Amino acid sequence: VQLQASGGGSVQAGGSLRLSCVLSGGNVWNYAMGWFRQAPGKEREFVGAITSTGGTTYYSDFTQGRFAIFRNTPKSTVYLQMNSLKPEDTAAYYCAASPRTQYYPRMPNEYDVWGEGTQVTVSS
Repeated sequence: VQLQASGGGSVQAGGSLRLSCVLSGGNVWNYAMGWFRQAPGKEREFVGAITSTGGTTYYSDFTQGRFAIFRNTPKSTVYLQMNSLKPEDTAAYYCAASPRTQYYPRMPNEYDVWGEGTQVTVSS
């Protein structure tokens, strides 16, 4: 299984970006798909995830309703829609897949497959 993330870029505060993550070599029905981010000098932190069924999403509190995750199952693609971006959202964003589908994984070590990061830079 491989993941390919894309869609990062530079925006001004208040702007929006949509990140995409394509899963290949596997089936999205078998994985919870998560998004993480990591800023320089900081630990990787959980942003949010969507369950293997695609029926439930869950997020870290800092997203405050600004971020949304959804899935296009036929395209094996998961999206992270980010609105009302703030400078503190600046980070490399990673998508990841977890075979732990019986609960809601939030920790990096619960995810087995990682895509390369895509950089998001928000200027004030």
